[in-house]
Amino acid sequence: MRRLTRSPWLWLAAFAVWFGTLWWLSSRVNHLPQALDFRASDKVLHFGYFFGGAGLFSAFLYRLKPKAPDWGTIFAITFAVCFLTGATDEWHQTQVPGRSGNDAADLTADILGAMCGALVFRKLHRVLK
Repeated sequence: MRRLTRSPWLWLAAFAVWFGTLWWLSSRVNHLPQALDFRASDKVLHFGYFFGGAGLFSAFLYRLKPKAPDWGTIFAITFAVCFLTGATDEWHQTQVPGRSGNDAADLTADILGAMCGALVFRKLHRVLK
């Protein structure tokens, strides 16, 4: 198991599953459970989901060069990928009947979650050593 977590491709595959799940969730007209139905609850969910996605993608980039990680590059690439993913997700929602998209507040929550996820991963990267 330890050897498996050292593979960058495991983390990229996990990110691909994360992305596929995001696409699937965005393709549905869903209603939040009562416990999660409060003002701005969707922003909290966007933040948390992209927090996790950024952690997975950061792990992928880190495992490519674990001996000499360039945290500035890891952060910048993770930010760019998550920004493009969030923007694509918002566009995708405009194509789904019953959904609205192009919500700047949702994209902001995505970006903030991704930035925090990448920064937290930087502090926790030792877990993958």
